[in-house]
Amino acid sequence: MESSEGEEEEFYDALEDSCGPEVKEKDSEYDKWIPPFKIRKISNPADDVESATVTFDTEGEIVQPVTTDTNSVKLSNLKPAVCSPLGVSARLKNGRQSSPATTTAKTKTHLESFLKDLGLEHFYTQKLSLSKILQIDEKTTDDEPAKSKSDLSWNFLKKLMMVNVTARNVKYTSECKSGVSGNAGLDLDDLMSSSDSADMLNPLDIITALFLCSDGFVQQELTLKMSMCQFSVPLLLPDCDTKQSTLMVWALRDLVKKYRPKLLSESKGFIENRIVLSELAMISFVRLGKCSMSKSETLNKLLSSSQQYHDTFVHHNMDCGDSPRRISDGLAEMTWYLPCGNENIDIFNQPVALANLRGDIASFETQFSFLCHTSAAVFVFFDNLEPECKLLTNQNTESEIFLVGNSQSRSFSLDALKQVATDMSLTNRNIILKKKSMNDADFVICLREAVTRVVEKTEIKMQIEQMAEVAHELGIRVDEDSPECQDGKRKADEITAEIHDILKYKEDQLPLQGQIWKDLTSLEKEQFRLRNIGSENIEKYKSVLKLEKDKLRKKQNSYETSTAMTSFISGISSNALERCYFLKWMRINLDNMSRIKLSGLREQYKEKSKNSENNKEIKEIDRQLSNSSLGTEHFFREMGQIYEASRALPITHRSRKQFNHLPKHCAQLLLDGFPLELVDGDASNIPLTWVSDVLSQLNDLVRPKNKILVVTVLGVQSTGKSTLLNTMFGVQFAVSSGRCTRGAFMLLIRIDEKLKEELNCDFVMIIDTEGLKSPELTQLDNSYEHDNELATLVVGLSDITIINIAMENSTEMKDILQIVVHAFLRMKEVGKKPKCYFVHQNVSDVSAHEKNLRDRKLLFQQLNEMTQAAAKMERREENKSFTDVMAYDPDTGNCYIPGLWTGNPPMAPVNTGYSEAVYELKKNIIQLLGNSGSCVNNVLDFKKWMTSLWNAVKHENFLFSFRNSLVADAYVRLCTEFNKWEWEFKKEMYNWVTNAETKISNFGTLASRSQTSDLAQFHSHLKTQAVTVMSDWESKLLDNVTQYFKKTDGHVYLVVGYKEEFANSARSLRKETERSVLNQLQAAVEIKQGMAEVDRVKENHTKQIEKAVCALIDKCRKKKVQIDSDDELDEEFNKMWTETLRNLSFPKQNVADVFANVSQCLRANLAQRGSHAHEILDRKRLEDYGKVPFKYNVQGWLKKMKYAVRKMFSENHAKVAQNNADIIIDTCTQFVTETMMKKSNYHDTYIHEMLQIIDQHLEKNQDLKMDTEFEVSLKQHICGFAARKFQKMHKDFLEENDPRRCFVKNKEKFCADFKDVFHERDQCQKKAEEFVDKCLKPAVEHFINRYLGVSIQDEMKKKQEFSTRVAFQYHILLDLFSKQKQNFDDYLRFTTSYEKYVKEWILQKIQEHFSSSSKMFEFENQHLKSSVSHINEAIEKAKTQNRGNVQTFVEDICKGLGDTLVISQDALGAFMILNNADQDKFAECLKISVDDVKKTLRDEFRKSTLEKKLQCLHMQPQNELFKSVIGCGEQCPFCGVSCEAGGEAHTKHHASLHRPQGLGRYRWDDTKKLVTDICSSSVSSEARFRCSQTKNEWHPYKDYRKIFPNWDIFPDTSLEASDYWKYIMTKYNDKFAKHYHAKPADIPWGNITPQQAEESLKKSFNMK
Repeated sequence: MESSEGEEEEFYDALEDSCGPEVKEKDSEYDKWIPPFKIRKISNPADDVESATVTFDTEGEIVQPVTTDTNSVKLSNLKPAVCSPLGVSARLKNGRQSSPATTTAKTKTHLESFLKDLGLEHFYTQKLSLSKILQIDEKTTDDEPAKSKSDLSWNFLKKLMMVNVTARNVKYTSECKSGVSGNAGLDLDDLMSSSDSADMLNPLDIITALFLCSDGFVQQELTLKMSMCQFSVPLLLPDCDTKQSTLMVWALRDLVKKYRPKLLSESKGFIENRIVLSELAMISFVRLGKCSMSKSETLNKLLSSSQQYHDTFVHHNMDCGDSPRRISDGLAEMTWYLPCGNENIDIFNQPVALANLRGDIASFETQFSFLCHTSAAVFVFFDNLEPECKLLTNQNTESEIFLVGNSQSRSFSLDALKQVATDMSLTNRNIILKKKSMNDADFVICLREAVTRVVEKTEIKMQIEQMAEVAHELGIRVDEDSPECQDGKRKADEITAEIHDILKYKEDQLPLQGQIWKDLTSLEKEQFRLRNIGSENIEKYKSVLKLEKDKLRKKQNSYETSTAMTSFISGISSNALERCYFLKWMRINLDNMSRIKLSGLREQYKEKSKNSENNKEIKEIDRQLSNSSLGTEHFFREMGQIYEASRALPITHRSRKQFNHLPKHCAQLLLDGFPLELVDGDASNIPLTWVSDVLSQLNDLVRPKNKILVVTVLGVQSTGKSTLLNTMFGVQFAVSSGRCTRGAFMLLIRIDEKLKEELNCDFVMIIDTEGLKSPELTQLDNSYEHDNELATLVVGLSDITIINIAMENSTEMKDILQIVVHAFLRMKEVGKKPKCYFVHQNVSDVSAHEKNLRDRKLLFQQLNEMTQAAAKMERREENKSFTDVMAYDPDTGNCYIPGLWTGNPPMAPVNTGYSEAVYELKKNIIQLLGNSGSCVNNVLDFKKWMTSLWNAVKHENFLFSFRNSLVADAYVRLCTEFNKWEWEFKKEMYNWVTNAETKISNFGTLASRSQTSDLAQFHSHLKTQAVTVMSDWESKLLDNVTQYFKKTDGHVYLVVGYKEEFANSARSLRKETERSVLNQLQAAVEIKQGMAEVDRVKENHTKQIEKAVCALIDKCRKKKVQIDSDDELDEEFNKMWTETLRNLSFPKQNVADVFANVSQCLRANLAQRGSHAHEILDRKRLEDYGKVPFKYNVQGWLKKMKYAVRKMFSENHAKVAQNNADIIIDTCTQFVTETMMKKSNYHDTYIHEMLQIIDQHLEKNQDLKMDTEFEVSLKQHICGFAARKFQKMHKDFLEENDPRRCFVKNKEKFCADFKDVFHERDQCQKKAEEFVDKCLKPAVEHFINRYLGVSIQDEMKKKQEFSTRVAFQYHILLDLFSKQKQNFDDYLRFTTSYEKYVKEWILQKIQEHFSSSSKMFEFENQHLKSSVSHINEAIEKAKTQNRGNVQTFVEDICKGLGDTLVISQDALGAFMILNNADQDKFAECLKISVDDVKKTLRDEFRKSTLEKKLQCLHMQPQNELFKSVIGCGEQCPFCGVSCEAGGEAHTKHHASLHRPQGLGRYRWDDTKKLVTDICSSSVSSEARFRCSQTKNEWHPYKDYRKIFPNWDIFPDTSLEASDYWKYIMTKYNDKFAKHYHAKPADIPWGNITPQQAEESLKKSFNMK
């Protein structure tokens, strides 16, 4: 229940049954007190209740019962915070009266009622925190005006946090009041009575309520923002319920003010100090009794110049200022007047504090007494003084009292004034009266003069901090007295009290972050850049760097944790509230110290900067500025270094375990709103281990709500970047006083639950950076590089980057734009596309957007110029316009913000236009974040991205050094998906081709289902169908690619640059498949055509044999020859057989000259190689090649080279050529073997395929491709032995299909059938078995062998190692490394005969997988069931035809199987003759035989070996898997590692892990020792290389792309990146050297364990 003044509230209570004697009691709490109070009756049952009577008493007084026949009743005269008993009884219509139901209710206090109105009642006990008021919610960008009282406090907060001076305008418009009055007539009485002020809330009440409901840190933030707006701030905060005030020392402690008193106006110096520590004269203004003058308005005029009036204090003439104050009476506000040093502007030449007490001092004697004890003077405003009032005369203080009255007031009494003045011994100077002849301006001047006199002469000056003693004496609470605040202060003071000399203190107490950390930073960057390597061995140099790093880490670990750091770690390990106070006290104490120390250095810096010749001195002062600065960031930095150093210790080390908890503490601080240093501004480095582990802990704390969006500001130093962030998001980054931001800090802001769905994130991370073109850094030689590094990092981390520029400084703007464009270009190239927003500061004209159209065009033009310049430097010249780099609209991508201040600081309030413009910017930023189409990173993704970016930034060439695990993951996912689509397409087309070949094989036979009898027409139809199917699949693949890149998850946006590559790969796959499919169709058709004549002869001769046998049977039967034995029948049959064969003519088989065909194909292939190739071809016949092993002769190639080149390259070229030749020969030999296993006829397609295999291999090595002698001799050798094999295959095929041989083979079968028919035996069972065994079983086995290979490959594709080329490389290397397999021979074969080893490895994996499971049998059984099902369906369908005889019955079966099985026509023809079986009985026997053969085949499957099964497959799965994982087959030109890029049409080759070049036979010319250099290290160094491609000229590794433009060799991300191959080379150094006829390498790296090697393998391939 609640009640409030002027409102009616309802009390709900269910009545007992009208006659029920029992009463249920219920306690209710009333939010606030109001005289009227209502209770609503609930009828039970409703229709029977006539009225209700309510009885109650208040403070023991019985009040007259109230009866009502409505649903509510008004109770009057209830007092606040009083518990009243209530009784309610019901009267029924029948006259019966119920027993009263009783309860009690307690009304709310004044404060509780007011907080209820504001919606803040919950926060009175659970205080508002900074994270709550800073969180981004729907109201953050909502322009809806306040519509209720509960909206007012949040609207005030929202505007105040944006330092909007209109924040105190707290009117609200309810829906019922928002409309225009419908009364259009004249009603002056209505106009006179209309007033909203009573219903409005006074701004002071809202401010008081917010301070009462906020914790100490929110109070500090409110105070700071109010002070920036030049609002008065609370000094004494009242609680109207307890009548207790609180001195707000802590709330004011964060205020730092700068001003220039008159004494410093000449020197242009200034004073900067915390306001609570400043000894200022305080002038207090109070009111006694009623006063006709507005004290607060008068004070505003006192503080304002004639040119610019500002409402520092709320007064009755402001919006809602005339609303009754409900809780803020007794509030003492405070403000300051601080001079700027200009006499024409300053109102007071000396700083002065002014206090203003709200309410009558007669009601607030304690507050008045406090002001009297702390003020230099107290000005008492009055209208009428009562002589007997002792309030003024009893104040025993040194403060001077001034009486300020209005003589024009009706209640003014001059006599009373005289009496009081006499009693107080006041003079005329202490009395200020506003006379009738005096206007407001004159009165203010008079008052100002009095204040000035006091300020100039008084010696009573007191720090606010010292006022706490007075407060304690008067019983006033002090906000800093809380236990947590005091404990935090004590712990902070323990640390800072020991600081006397900052520089020495840092050396003693914070030793790890000094020169050691800077040296570590230098070593880290040198590891990546290798600038000082000189002529030293790269790997040895890197190992030396690693040793130096280890020494520095060891040195760090040699330090005991200092006393200061022990205390600091203890401080941040406290409970949450105490930890916050501790850190704030630390910052306050340290800033106070630094401010004193740095003020002198800043003055020196300013003087020296006037002369450009003082560079050395400026550098030295800058060094001192850096070293003399001390803030909390230095302690956190030290903590980070302690943690990083501990990570270098063994896992079990005590110190390592001791600091394991540090990242979690820091993560919690980050979550609580404290900033974390991302980039150390002094060392220009990120402590990656520390920051990464903090982010990991942060992820653990917040997951699954761990999605973040990142906003960053970039710009010139001191242009208001941090102020912009502070105004937009309310954040303040902890940076040492007296210096601008150095490095980069990150801070988290929560997102409200309702807004999370819209933004798709849980936090916004704000990154504040040091200004680009910093004067402190321009003295450094690498300042541009430093700015580039920082810009690249923060742009790369950001989702939105705000570019803060000043249009008036075109030179600085150009420099900034170039740096920024560099960063955006780099991000575009690595797949990240952050949004960009340009902010133009100090543009105040309302028409700025239109007037600056020309400036925007100029900006866009400059952006384009900078893009072209940056693109040239980054070697990405294809980027011509800024819009090529990112989506940018000059009209919508700019924001114009006026100046920050209205007037001259320090008394200038924040410009309303600035606040509003920043608010609009904030809305746009949040809208951009919400519209972000890219995938939102989680905290771990951010960590990975940060690590990758920084590692790449540390390289000189960012674009060629960037390697990111998120990009790698996204790329692997893309490759995995594409591989699935590719396999589905290939599988579909393989099945289609298999089906088409079956139809071609059956064409023109009984099994043919074709509608045409023309094979050429049928071929044309199949080709058209094939092209259609492939076109559909190509469209499907391209659509899959398109849809994939529309996804918002999986970081797809990072790999969008590969979209066209994979689309081209889809097109390339279709073209390659089309060529293969059409070739297979052509070969099948031509082979079918070649067999046409033989098939016709077989068919005719079969008929002749059948006719002759039938004639013999008739002849024997007509003669009634009695043949007692089969011997006589055999004799008769043999006579007939001999005679018939003698009369049959068998055409001579034309044996093709395969050598001639192959030679012709070879000449056509080499037609483009010129006359020299044909000369070589003419030297010998093709028949003479391929008989002995191929041996390459290098002499022909060397003749074309200069002598110096010959000497260097002869041996190497010969080995490379021979090695490649062996690989190509092995591949072609396997191709020939597999082709012969098909037992098909020869076709030229086979030679074309083989020559294409050779050409593809040669394309990968341009040296070999250029060597005509090598190419021709190799092709002659391969074609020679291939032709020999194909000639044999051709002869075997002709022999197998020779009609005479076929007839002779079937003689015994014909004879047996002859005898069966002669004796009229039942042939059903026999013929059924014959048909199944001779026709169906071979066809089923053929069917299974055609499709089993696809099933095997399908199964293997499910294994991770065959999902992508990256995964394959990882698993094959891991397998090599396994303890069971690790041996030198395997590594030797892997490095020297990679493809051969891979093929064997794949075959081995297939064998391992299917040997250990029943999958193979399952697949065989599956295909067996499929084929048997087809057979049974065909039998059932044929039975329905009722064709009458077995021949037609079998024909129908064959036709039904025509698209599935290839039935041997020889076997079928032999089966069909002399067949007198009964159809129905044959059909039954046939089904039984089919079931029998099914069982037989299953038994054979179980007994057959895996090796034998694989040999019989039409498609060898190991070959297809090899093609999918070998990819393009390109190898690194330096170390020979294979390319892992996905898709066939990729334009750049890359590999995850490179290896020492010595493993690829490289050795030093002078020492003959194996080379240990790794190309992924060399490309970052100053080292050079030479090869045939460089024409034996030395060429820098850094520019290797000029020689090998298709390769991306990314530098190692760490020293441990290549540990795998380093370990292998170390282990087998001697063996590799012996095999390569070289000397063992000098191993430069230290001992690497197997665990380290395996870990590096995982990291290199980004395996979890």
